[in-house]
Amino acid sequence: MKTYSRAACTALWFTGAAALWEAASLILKYGIQDPMASKKVPGLWEIGVSFAENGAELMGQAGITMSYAAAGFAIGALAGIILAVLMSLSGLCEKMLLPYLLFSQMIPILGLAPIVFGIFKDISVSRTVIAAYITFFPVAVNLLSGLKSVKEELKTMMISYASGKRQLYFKLLFPFSLPYLFSGLKISAPMAVTAAILVDTLSSKDGIGYVIIFTLYGGGTAGQFWPALIISAVLGLMSFILISAAEYIFVPWKRRRKGTEL
Repeated sequence: MKTYSRAACTALWFTGAAALWEAASLILKYGIQDPMASKKVPGLWEIGVSFAENGAELMGQAGITMSYAAAGFAIGALAGIILAVLMSLSGLCEKMLLPYLLFSQMIPILGLAPIVFGIFKDISVSRTVIAAYITFFPVAVNLLSGLKSVKEELKTMMISYASGKRQLYFKLLFPFSLPYLFSGLKISAPMAVTAAILVDTLSSKDGIGYVIIFTLYGGGTAGQFWPALIISAVLGLMSFILISAAEYIFVPWKRRRKGTEL
């Protein structure tokens, strides 16, 4: 019954949103007679036709952006994990690194992206670097929080059984911290995709971000902008779902605990 109600509410929400969209499109086109109506709020039929005509090309461009986002995400996640482990091993290291990590996040991506592109002179490298940059901080902070939240009694017990640092981390700290790590990854994954799309707009000749800018300001048919924008949103959603699926697989005790609570 609960599942049916959620499905009905979701269907109702999408139906209402579609109706409002179509109403806004008709008002702009025939009521206000805005000459840019087909670009601002095209009808859903126009978007569907454009997607049918250009879907293969748009998906190819989205794949290019996603590949750079995935590479940057992997590099940034690895860097975040290494930094978290280093800071958990040494309080001095944490005091030295954490302020700089926090400061690095104060720089807006919109301002940093042109600087990175100016340094590397390569849009492909820049997309990867920016995606990695946006990924490492949430991963590092969340994993560090997980590593530090392990009870001292458990650590003492492990040490009393002559466990070394490697055993302590792989048998206690890392398993305990996995939910924290995946929380950071779920935050970072859509952000990495967004960062890659942003860098697409700078100087690249491919990528879904380039398509958005080109169709909005440079050319293309009136309905191409919105399909590209929708695909961009779906990429971010897919990245979140993939990390959530990985969490479901690799952190089974979390879902068992949730099942017990329900």
